[in-house]
Amino acid sequence: MTFAEFIAGPWAATPWLLRAFAFAWGSVWGSFVNVVIHRVPRELSVVRPGSHCPACGTPLRAIDNVPVVSWLLLRGRARCCGARISPRYVVVELLGGLIALAVFEVVLRSVPGAATVAHAASVFLADFGLGMALLAAAFIDAEHMYLPDAVTVGGTLFGLATPALRGLSWSDALFGAAIGFVGVWLPFIVGYKALRGRVGMGLGDAKLVMLAGAWFGWPAVLFAVFAGALQATLAAGFVLLLHGKIEEPESVRNDREALSRAAASGDEEAKRAIEEDPLGTAPADGILSARLPFGPFLCVAILEWMLAGTWIQERWSLG
Repeated sequence: MTFAEFIAGPWAATPWLLRAFAFAWGSVWGSFVNVVIHRVPRELSVVRPGSHCPACGTPLRAIDNVPVVSWLLLRGRARCCGARISPRYVVVELLGGLIALAVFEVVLRSVPGAATVAHAASVFLADFGLGMALLAAAFIDAEHMYLPDAVTVGGTLFGLATPALRGLSWSDALFGAAIGFVGVWLPFIVGYKALRGRVGMGLGDAKLVMLAGAWFGWPAVLFAVFAGALQATLAAGFVLLLHGKIEEPESVRNDREALSRAAASGDEEAKRAIEEDPLGTAPADGILSARLPFGPFLCVAILEWMLAGTWIQERWSLG
């Protein structure tokens, strides 16, 4: 069956059912992304144990684990102990649903009608998987200033393995990945450190841009870096207007304090970590020394390219 025949079948009269299913599907996976966001930085399994209250550890009942709905019905409080549940959980679930719905709309409009249903489903699942990975990476980096290799390197490898789904050749994907990594690593890590004594961007950022190149080719690299930088600048300006300064995430400060205590007690590994990690020392005073996680803005830019890259290329003649 072709994709056009599938869409023109029983779904033609009720297209909203497919859209509702896409949103529900995305919100369910958004719930899993919340698990990833909480556990991966803490080096915990994302599979076991099952979902439980982060405050008291009580396993969650199925009725209390329905995406979006449960949080609203419980008014943001755990049924077991009354602890406050961060709004982040419902935000991620909603974003998961919106990403799935957006990817579905793009597939609906971009996949040729003569393509098979299997091909259309493969395109949807691949792009949706990338969207969920970027969603997790954005929130992890915003909280910990850390981008997991499972997303950046794993996502790059998957992108290199599936270029045909996006109309690219393998050489296009490989060249895009190389440009993405070297284009960030050389000037913003090696060069910036030589000039100012510290890196301008983290290695995780270089790997994330490498992912963009592997998935969408070199034009996506340019867009991710410049659109990400523009959006980061606007966000930084907004934070400065609102608070007068840019502070590191609380978890980064807590981790550094824990490392400092360990180093003071003679822990050699902690001492090496402080010396080697750019986050091992507190930033100097001043706006130019402020540290703002760049990963979330790169993730947003890559999502923007995934959803509107064709339009951007046509409008700006990229690629």
